[in-house]
Amino acid sequence: MVKNRTVDWALAEYMAFGSLLKEGIHIRLSGQDVERGTFSHRHHVLHDQNVDKRTCIPMNHLWPNQAPYTVCNSSLSEYGVLGFELGFAMASPNALVLWEAQFGDFHNTAQCIIDQFICPGQAKWVRQNGIVLLLPHGMEGMGPEHSSARPERFLQMCNDDPDVFPKLDDFDVRQLCECNWIVVNCSTPANFFHVLRRQILLPFRKPLIVFTPKSLLRHPEARSSFDDMLPGTHFLRVIPDGGPAAQNPEQVKRVLLCTGKVYYDLTRERKARQMEAEVAITRVEQLSPFPFDLLEREAQKYPAAELVWCQEEHKNQGYYDYVKPRLRTTINRAKPVWYAGREPAAAPATGNKKTHLTELQRLLDTAFNLDAFKDLA
Repeated sequence: MVKNRTVDWALAEYMAFGSLLKEGIHIRLSGQDVERGTFSHRHHVLHDQNVDKRTCIPMNHLWPNQAPYTVCNSSLSEYGVLGFELGFAMASPNALVLWEAQFGDFHNTAQCIIDQFICPGQAKWVRQNGIVLLLPHGMEGMGPEHSSARPERFLQMCNDDPDVFPKLDDFDVRQLCECNWIVVNCSTPANFFHVLRRQILLPFRKPLIVFTPKSLLRHPEARSSFDDMLPGTHFLRVIPDGGPAAQNPEQVKRVLLCTGKVYYDLTRERKARQMEAEVAITRVEQLSPFPFDLLEREAQKYPAAELVWCQEEHKNQGYYDYVKPRLRTTINRAKPVWYAGREPAAAPATGNKKTHLTELQRLLDTAFNLDAFKDLA
């Protein structure tokens, strides 16, 4: 990858951490399997196979006079560990403190820390906190206990008004300053690199919730160029379509808006159906604070197109209930915002692989059937 000047997820994380350590910023990462990474992608601690308990953390030997990197596997108490890390982040506001769940839904046993301290902490006690939650998330046929990080819960607790288009100078920074926490779902390693660096380089502190990938860790298309991480580049709140649809926006019939891994399912299906000129795909990388300004530009770019929110989560879960009213506010309620995704369900995901694939194909069929909403308009 380095020879080709590209990075995957693990290398982008390593480069974000390494560059911050060089700048003198202490980084602390804890969780149930963070040294190796739940999906064997990280390997931040090396073990001597011949000498018991002899280890090496290469990231502590990158630069002279660098800041320390602390990485430690934790016990199986999400409540206790997340509470400790929250306190560490409070006491050390100039350190980047991250807690990673083994799977995203494992945060549910730390829900009281999230509900009582992380979400409302600044409103309650006028104390800022920059803790980062890394929550592996994605519908990949792994069953109801290893699929969803429950993004709907975090979005429901965001303090922005869905019915008001903010009128702000320095829109993106002011939004960050006024929110209670930041929620992102990155689709590229470069954007993950930037959001980690932005988190500690901002002049204030806000909790950051990151829905991190599983299969995208090794997906051949989930790669970023070094050019996307050089000085002058930055985190992209929205990633517009860069293909044929963007070249002739007046001819586009539908804009699919999505976030995270489902983008790669959509691009594969669009290519197979040869609909690159008819359907644009826009990625919403930062969900909260909601990028009203950038999505307004996207909607104006495609004046004749239907707007469809597409997600792999069930309709009563995921992002739809959060995104729909805000997107309607963005376009001044000029047109509907349709839905393409799984039907409502009590469980986060099916435990049957065949059912999972059938549901995925159904949502893709809806997303690319240009007559799907004809009788509903």
